[in-house]
Amino acid sequence: MIEAIEKNLQRGIQLLQNISDEDYRNTSIAPYYSSIGTHTRHILDVFDCIFEGLPVDEINLVNRKRNNLAENFTEKGIDYFNTILKKLKQLDQSEFDRIVKVKDDLGLGIVTANYTLGSILIQAHSHAIHHFASLGYVIFQLGIELPDEDFGFNPTTPKSKSN
Repeated sequence: MIEAIEKNLQRGIQLLQNISDEDYRNTSIAPYYSSIGTHTRHILDVFDCIFEGLPVDEINLVNRKRNNLAENFTEKGIDYFNTILKKLKQLDQSEFDRIVKVKDDLGLGIVTANYTLGSILIQAHSHAIHHFASLGYVIFQLGIELPDEDFGFNPTTPKSKSN
């Protein structure tokens, strides 16, 4: 599991290593006007919430840090990716069945549910892929090349056989 998450997050680092800060914080693309940096910071905030909550077995997805520097500067975004990757590598697979409480606001107020550590990591990974897919649109509109052909694609997504 960790290997797959790491591989996906490395795609984000690869993207950031090859774009300017101006492109990273560009909010000119309709319809949502969100930047590559905004998506990046949001993806990593979810992982950060997991690590912040692990010591007390309570993960609060509402309390995201929203680091402005990581959202606006590629170097700080890369640092954030590397911080999350380092913490992922420190996890022990034997803990993936550990029960944690997860809090989130689904639109009508905060709810709490029991998850395993493995399930919240899977959710964070899927969430990252979803945002990378949204970023694919922004990246295309800005004329930037995708880091690789799987950027933003869920592994279960059927691939077109025509090129």
